[in-house]
Amino acid sequence: MRSVAHLFRHPIKGVGVEEVTETAVSAGRTLPWDRAYAVAHEAARLSDGWSPCANFVRGAKSPALMAVTARVQGQHVALSHPDLAPIVIDPMRDGDLLLEWLRPICNPNRAAPARLVPAGKDGMTDSPFPSIAILNLASLRALSQRVGRALDPRRFRGNIWFDGGGPWEEFEWIGRRVAVGDVTFEVRERITRCTATHADPDSGRTDTDVLGTLEAGWGHQDFGVYAVALSSGNVATGDEVRPA
Repeated sequence: MRSVAHLFRHPIKGVGVEEVTETAVSAGRTLPWDRAYAVAHEAARLSDGWSPCANFVRGAKSPALMAVTARVQGQHVALSHPDLAPIVIDPMRDGDLLLEWLRPICNPNRAAPARLVPAGKDGMTDSPFPSIAILNLASLRALSQRVGRALDPRRFRGNIWFDGGGPWEEFEWIGRRVAVGDVTFEVRERITRCTATHADPDSGRTDTDVLGTLEAGWGHQDFGVYAVALSSGNVATGDEVRPA
């Protein structure tokens, strides 16, 4: 039986990951507290509503960001990194404090972090629609086997990880519905990856050519799928995952 193995959210886009055991899901929305804020850099050209990921600080340009861990505490977010003292911020008031904290782990050869922006109604995901990323542990094991060591799921910044199926079967779900717990999703598209996946989420140091391994092994650079919630409910670890 396929079931939910991990649930993750990312309160500030590109800046920290938090594992949870359950989450509410609302139809047509991103997960609560997933990419609820983003850090725009000094060269950003933001539009009303959704903006592409190139406008924000992120692991693809500053790999050290991949080692940030986040924890939501009411309306505050606690952040930690192996090379920094931990902080707790109110994202609505403490943007400048966050920028100062981030500067030592942002690539000095890239546009510097400039301001913390709220995402609005939906999280600032990498897709122009309110996506929830579904990923497959069997696919991760296949990739890990080719790399020669186990890869941490946190490299891929997914939301719902499931186990109990076959590797890469999630790609066959495009255009289909998938029930997770009491929530129904429609799977929209594959997720094309970037070099953020090359960084170890424990250290923030680049150590694995994930894109090259995907290309050499399977002829693509995709991992996981984007889905949209068609109904509201709750999802928890252990919930059954049932493709239509």
